[in-house]
Amino acid sequence: MKILLIGALLLLAGCAGQAPEVRTVRVGVPVPVPCRVPVVKEPVFATIGLKKTDSLEVKVRALLAERKQRIGYESELLASLSACQ
Repeated sequence: MKILLIGALLLLAGCAGQAPEVRTVRVGVPVPVPCRVPVVKEPVFATIGLKKTDSLEVKVRALLAERKQRIGYESELLASLSACQ
C-alpha cells in the first residue's frame, strides 16, 4: 500500500515540474456586427392631402405620383437592407 502511495506521489510530482504550454489558436467564429446604415425617412405621400371633393383627375394624378414615390422609397429600403447583409 505504501509503495502505491509513494508511486502516485512521484507521478504527480513529475507533472508539477512542467510549465504549461501557452499557444494562441485562431478560431473562425462569426461575430455579429451592428449595421450602421442611415435611416430611410418615409416620404410625405401625394394622396395624404386629397379630399372627397377633389376631381377624379386630381385623385388619379395623386395616385400615380404616390406609386412613383413608393417605388423610390422601396428601392431605398432594399438598398439599405442589402448593405447590412
